[in-house]
Amino acid sequence: MYPLYEQARSQDKIANTIVQSASTQFIDSARTKGYITPQMWNDFNSQLSATGNQYDVKLEHLHKLTSPNYSDPADPATFKGDFTTYYTAYYNDQIMPVMFPNNVLPTDDSSRRYTMQVGDYIGINLTNINRTAATQLWDFLMNDNTQQTASVLMNYKGMVLNENY
Repeated sequence: MYPLYEQARSQDKIANTIVQSASTQFIDSARTKGYITPQMWNDFNSQLSATGNQYDVKLEHLHKLTSPNYSDPADPATFKGDFTTYYTAYYNDQIMPVMFPNNVLPTDDSSRRYTMQVGDYIGINLTNINRTAATQLWDFLMNDNTQQTASVLMNYKGMVLNENY
């Protein structure tokens, strides 16, 4: 039974490698281009589906904003000479409707691109939501029920480097 568990654990390691490679490629491509297209998203999901696992994929886009600092906000002459930088966060609920609107536009239509700006951050948080064979076999061998589903995890984030649109 233990050799079967080791084989299943090896399968989890391979899935981790595939997920890491696909996620890195997807985010790095988005960082370099400055946008995400439906085709990029579909290709990424096709790579994930090759692992045989189901995933909860969370995108996070942090849009960089700057605001000048004034001692009296009503008087432009009181500018202090510096700025405050802050980020507005966008997640799947805001990103997916841009790429997959309720219309019949082709997937390569430019209005379906989710665009970002240089200095923004784009990241992904990915976790499997199914119990892998290795988790199930471990529970069987240990006469346990860990309720653990997350054996494939990936977090990756980076700064947008280009606006190629």
